[in-house]
Amino acid sequence: MSAPMLTEQDVERLLTDPSANNRAETVAKVAQIYDPEKLTDAERKMAEEIFHVMVQDAEVRVRQALAVNVKENPFLPQDVALALARDVDDVSLPILEFSKVLSDADLVEIIREADTAKLTAIAGRESVSEQLSDALVGTGNEEAVGRLVANDGADISEKSFQKVIDDFGDKESIQNSLVGRKQLPVTIAERLVTVVSESLRDQLVTRHELSPDLAADLLMQSRERATIGLSKESDEGSVERLVEQLHEHGRLTPSIILRSVCMGDMSFFEYSMAKLVGIPITNARTLIHDSGHLGLSRLFKEAKLPEHLFPAIRAAIDVERETDYDGGENDRERYTRRMIERILTQYGDLGVKMESGDLEYLLAKMSQLPAEEVPAN
Repeated sequence: MSAPMLTEQDVERLLTDPSANNRAETVAKVAQIYDPEKLTDAERKMAEEIFHVMVQDAEVRVRQALAVNVKENPFLPQDVALALARDVDDVSLPILEFSKVLSDADLVEIIREADTAKLTAIAGRESVSEQLSDALVGTGNEEAVGRLVANDGADISEKSFQKVIDDFGDKESIQNSLVGRKQLPVTIAERLVTVVSESLRDQLVTRHELSPDLAADLLMQSRERATIGLSKESDEGSVERLVEQLHEHGRLTPSIILRSVCMGDMSFFEYSMAKLVGIPITNARTLIHDSGHLGLSRLFKEAKLPEHLFPAIRAAIDVERETDYDGGENDRERYTRRMIERILTQYGDLGVKMESGDLEYLLAKMSQLPAEEVPAN
């Protein structure tokens, strides 16, 4: 063993002065050097006997000293870890937040009867499995859920995210935690946009540090603008779920469909048309990309979209066929700009008509996107 377990002085103090302070100091000392790989069998057994005795000590400070000093020890006997985890908060919280000895099954069992402090400690663990997240969200405890969604080490299912918004979508602290996460499912981000949009407007008047331009932009920002941006950065499965959600809540509007296709978000457009008509995505794609436009025309009518939008959407699909990525940095952004520029060039010439809001949106979006790169001589 690299360091002595108990010195003669330690033993003498325990025999002559078995006070709570002495017991706490002794258990802390043993815990700090407890490593079965460096102990003899006899030393390991002695240490574990001390743990089993001290975990039942009547003094909270003794049990707390043990918990604090073994919270990150991967060799701690599981029964000791469980006893500490089920103790009073002063003892249990370090174990619940840091100990990797506890299994998901152990923690789920504890969650069922835990108070707010224990739930919040578990929510802050370095790594929280989807199973644990589901259990924590299921408690409906706002403080614990808030810490969970703020924890990027927590693996949270889409179903649990939906419940968080259902239960706490109007809570600013929860909104901020959700917005601050590194990643969110696109369906959750879309719902979050609709939840926070009104509160953002109410808060702007008090946020004097915001520039006038930024304040005006946020005030004018529609849920459609945000949704299009979410779709462009998502995989097809996420786009399909987003379209389903928008349709379910009556937000799959003609305007968002037009804006998406004009910005080159063909996947969103395809899934939207398939949903509106009630056909498989492969069928929708075949009709949309029919070079003679007969398929697109019939699909458009079946979707019951406003007739005046058809020329704009047809022009957008024609432009999309002829427009490629350039392969350079920010090529997606330049591709979108080329799409919008060419569609707006045809505005009027080919009978393309848009609502003023859609036209203003595309003009504003184009001004924000990078222009074509000029080749070096």
